Amino acid sequence: MGCGWKDSDLCWIIILLFSGGAAAQISYSVPEEVDKGTVVGNLAKDLNVNVRDLERRNLNIVSAYSKNYFKANFRTGELYVDQRLDREELCPNALKCTLNVEAVLSDPMVLQRIEVVVNDINDNAPVFSESSHFVNISEISPSGERFLLPLALDADTGSNSVKTYKLETNEYFSLDVQSGEGNGISADLVLVKALDREKQAFISLILTAADGGKPPKTGTLQINVNVLDVNDNTPSFTQTLYKARVNENAAAGSAIIQLTAVDSDEGDNGKLTYSFVKRANLNPSEVFQINAETGEITVKGRLDHETQAAYDIHVQATDRGASPRRANAKLLIEVADVNDNAPEIIVTSLLNPVKEDAEMGSVVALVTVSDKDGGKNGLTKCKLAGSVPFKLTSNYKNYYSLVVDGPLDREENSVYNVTIVATDEGSPALSSSVGVSVYVSDVNDNAPRFHEPAVNFYVPENCPVGASIGSVTALDPDINDNARLSYSLLDHKKTVQIPSVLSINSDTGDIVSLQSFDFEKLKTFQFKVQATDSGVPPLSSNVTVNVFILDENDNSPTILAPYSELGSVNSENIPYSAEAGYFVAKIRAVDADSGYNALLSYHLSEPKGNNLFRIGTNSGEIRTKRRMSDNDLKTHPLVVLVSDNGEPSLSATVSIDVVVVESSADIQTQFRHVTMKEENFSDLNLYLLIAIVAVSSIFLLSLVTLIAVRCHRTDSDFSRYSPPMITTHPDGSWSYSKSTQQYDVCFSSDTLKSDVVVFPAPFPPVDAELISINGGDTFTRTQTLPNKEKPKAPSNDWRYSASLRAGGVMQRP
Repeated sequence: MGCGWKDSDLCWIIILLFSGGAAAQISYSVPEEVDKGTVVGNLAKDLNVNVRDLERRNLNIVSAYSKNYFKANFRTGELYVDQRLDREELCPNALKCTLNVEAVLSDPMVLQRIEVVVNDINDNAPVFSESSHFVNISEISPSGERFLLPLALDADTGSNSVKTYKLETNEYFSLDVQSGEGNGISADLVLVKALDREKQAFISLILTAADGGKPPKTGTLQINVNVLDVNDNTPSFTQTLYKARVNENAAAGSAIIQLTAVDSDEGDNGKLTYSFVKRANLNPSEVFQINAETGEITVKGRLDHETQAAYDIHVQATDRGASPRRANAKLLIEVADVNDNAPEIIVTSLLNPVKEDAEMGSVVALVTVSDKDGGKNGLTKCKLAGSVPFKLTSNYKNYYSLVVDGPLDREENSVYNVTIVATDEGSPALSSSVGVSVYVSDVNDNAPRFHEPAVNFYVPENCPVGASIGSVTALDPDINDNARLSYSLLDHKKTVQIPSVLSINSDTGDIVSLQSFDFEKLKTFQFKVQATDSGVPPLSSNVTVNVFILDENDNSPTILAPYSELGSVNSENIPYSAEAGYFVAKIRAVDADSGYNALLSYHLSEPKGNNLFRIGTNSGEIRTKRRMSDNDLKTHPLVVLVSDNGEPSLSATVSIDVVVVESSADIQTQFRHVTMKEENFSDLNLYLLIAIVAVSSIFLLSLVTLIAVRCHRTDSDFSRYSPPMITTHPDGSWSYSKSTQQYDVCFSSDTLKSDVVVFPAPFPPVDAELISINGGDTFTRTQTLPNKEKPKAPSNDWRYSASLRAGGVMQRP
């Protein structure tokens, strides 16, 4: 270590106070009354820290004093004086004056205790409590008689305190300087030559007190000696030094000691009076009381061991002669300590609030415990009350650090009320406590959370642009920026460009459409919404959003070929001999909507007064209601209205002219040829035609096989069910019925493509109905399938395709 202020007056030393769990202590010394800015020592060097790191590591000097007497210079690493240092003010009546501070470095946290010894300088001169002192001495006092003189008081200590007394040169008295046990140097006036009142009744002397400073300072007292007439016996105490002990909590009036003095004289010259001698700034009569007659000393005022542990008192016994004579004795009263002071706790916060991700061992505060009692009564122990994620670690003697000792979670507990309890080792033990509120600051350790991993939104088609389709909300248990969320869209599948379809409010999570939806083109799509907080680093989570487009009735039914050709003439021929129920034509239509919006119904409109035809509401088949009559027209214009079941209902119409011919032989299938542009028949077209014929053949073969398998039943099968029935109808259809359900299999020869339509029969089966096949003979057929034989279908060369109507929806052929 080094020295350095005015030729070694300022020195500092690093002292290792103890090893193991205790930290080394740095000790410096500095004279009192130095100028502000005076360097005490080099902290950077003694802490073994680079000067450039001091500011980054936030070097801080903390203490429990009301003033910050020292500060650190970040640029030089030096500890310097920042407040006036007056040793007499800081440490009155103390032989050694020390100031204890803590040097705190962060990142990593380092705590270093520093002890600064404030050295005394000779800035105070000795002072007597009185300017003059009177002494009465009998003229017959023998040589060698001693007279106690007042003490000089010097606020300085050590070598700068009072070190000697000098008496003005004279022929009668000398000075005996002594080293006292309690108040330092004292002086007695010694008579060296007998006095003669007749020669000199009054003697004036100057007493000088000098301290040990360089140069020394002095104080003077005038001593006035009155020469008294004869009282030839001087009182004497039984002891020159009395010692007594009293507890600091002794009540007023408690006896301490009995002093005894004797005088050989008789009468008033032998009667003694006891009294205290006031010396310097000590007036014993303020604390103690002496019985002037008996010499018993009792407690008068409040005693406090912590304020003054001992009293050095001078007692005087004086006779009552005309020329009183006196004797002096010294009384040393020790004030015994009792445990009457509870420990005091001072907390200096360093890290408040503390981050919830603070590492184990992070220092939150410095704790200093002190007890004014001495000995065992002043020894203390410190601990934390209750269960908290903190603990106290000892730094040095009664200095502790409050450190993190467990995980912190602001979402569970944002503030901890830590109670620090200090207990001394007295009997009975005294304790005190202080509460410290440790606040926990938030870190971004929680990602946003949605209530569900997936949400469903149902959006009607044709909704206007900008319409809200729904809202998503996430929660974040963090606070402030760590809980401030923003929402964004993420593409789940590239089939739909989400940013061009939807927009989301980044603050509220409200989702709006950027375009209208068409159920017929897009029925559902999926995307993700990401919620991201504003923490550093930001955390996020996703929720899957399923959007289902709800169908609206926005498509009218469409009439299928051959009646859908624009500008074509639709006509059908029927024979005049047609019976009721004769099959005229079949209207087929589809609707691009779905559900009830695509459930179609067929309605027939014919000229007023003409009630010849009917149409199947579900099937679209036009049949005759009755036989022809001579009054009926030869051409019947019919209008078929196809309506869906939506709200509001949409419809389409088709016109058909039904022409009545005289003979069924005149009826021929009207093939409507679609006008096509002439193109060269290339090899590619030939291959395509062959492929189409092959696929159609395979399909027809599969359909015939399926029908055959479905119709075939073993004996055991037919033993469980009633025999199936096939009933032919005039329009060429077969009614295939079981015991619980009947289906119609319809074959039509009047269209470009015949259909096999399987649906629940709209009419009950009719036995022995008249049918016509290709204009041939009419006959009636009702056939019951045998158990092992397949039904024989009429041998007609028909073209057909299969379409299935189920649940009220006609599917495209």
